Amino acid sequence: MKALLCTRAGTADDLELADIPDPAAGPGEAVVRIAAVALNFFDTLIIAGKYQYKPAFPFSPGAEFAGVVESVGTDVTAVKPGDRVMGYGRWGAARERVAVSADKLVPVPAGLDLDRAAGLSVTYGTSYYALKDRAQMQRGETLAVLGASGGVGLAAVELGKAMGARVIACASSDDKLAFARQHGADETVNYTTGDLRDELKRLGGEHGIDVIYDPVGGAYAEAALRAIAWEGRFLVVGFAAGDIPKLPLNLVLLKGCDIRGVFWGSWTDREPAAHRANMTEIVRWCAEGKLSGHVHATYPLAQTAQALRDIATRKVMGKVVLKP
Repeated sequence: MKALLCTRAGTADDLELADIPDPAAGPGEAVVRIAAVALNFFDTLIIAGKYQYKPAFPFSPGAEFAGVVESVGTDVTAVKPGDRVMGYGRWGAARERVAVSADKLVPVPAGLDLDRAAGLSVTYGTSYYALKDRAQMQRGETLAVLGASGGVGLAAVELGKAMGARVIACASSDDKLAFARQHGADETVNYTTGDLRDELKRLGGEHGIDVIYDPVGGAYAEAALRAIAWEGRFLVVGFAAGDIPKLPLNLVLLKGCDIRGVFWGSWTDREPAAHRANMTEIVRWCAEGKLSGHVHATYPLAQTAQALRDIATRKVMGKVVLKP
């Protein structure tokens, strides 16, 4: 079968398309014929050896996927050959078939296409865990989303609306903000043409912003924190800007607020049943049209380098999907 391989730390142009043996399902595993693989910003880091996970070479990038079960190993009862499924595995999906633990798979209903299903695990899974489990966000609260047109940001905008929040989308261009409005944002802030702190203070009013969702980091983190409400929750999701901010703790004291880390990948290992429950709800909402699962573009495996460059240069709104 064909597989995209990272054989050494490097750039997207160093990835190789190779022929490797088909996988076999071991005990508790299922072999899935891949229909779509969704890429994420962290794929650009993992192939460069700059991510917190450093798999042994050679490996395939691509953490999330959707496809059809081809075979199952012993002790597998949750899925069977022919089932449409989606799943998450940190890396290894950019290939034609993959063997995974069957308990990591979630059924895909007939009303949801596999391209969109492939991109739900990381973006919507992270954002739902962040808003529901970490922030414990309540209906009627105000949510500010930084990087609102990217994968996790767009998911946070849509989920925030589905959960009954007033959503303020923050992004770096008017086009991206218009896109966020199309997906449910109530208010927008362009943080390249305006002052993020001042705009969030204006939109938050005397009460302030209840929940701040930050996958960007850099200088925007402190600016947003200064607009947080009393007992607000600041969600640390990632650092797409490249710089890890150092937040002044006196602000945390004066605001009586919480800074809460969102390490979704580790949580899925620690709480697999809760993760499956979240993903089952997300898949259902997407099939019902409550969430878009928006796919920015699809690429064949041979054009993965271009897909990763588009992600790295922030040209993507929504998800990028590979088609093996």
